[in-house]
Amino acid sequence: QVQLVESGGGLVQAGGSLRLSCAVSGRAFSIYPMGWFRRAPGKARECVAAYNWNLENTYYSDSVKGRFTISRDNAKNTMYLQMNSLKAEDTADYYCAFRTRRYGGTTYLEDDYDYWGQGTQVLVSS
Repeated sequence: QVQLVESGGGLVQAGGSLRLSCAVSGRAFSIYPMGWFRRAPGKARECVAAYNWNLENTYYSDSVKGRFTISRDNAKNTMYLQMNSLKAEDTADYYCAFRTRRYGGTTYLEDDYDYWGQGTQVLVSS
């Protein structure tokens, strides 16, 4: 069983920054792909960033490319999403996701992920 706990959400003004964290327990961390998703009010959940098992390949949605950066710290078993130049349209609940495919590739497909965090809310005021 894998447990994911997000933190770092909150209220920020447009143009500001936040860093989301996702602490992972229950599985070796450094050999699995992971991703960040978000669900904005009235919209479907979408992938904003993801990486393959060794971070040699990353994915960013067009809406966040150049502003968000996905990373991880193997020593802390934690994945991060650095969000800069935030916009009102980034307001959403953000979820981290874990894929139980050892040495797996990058995927933005929701169905490819097996475990999800509880979500953390990001509110960007304009």
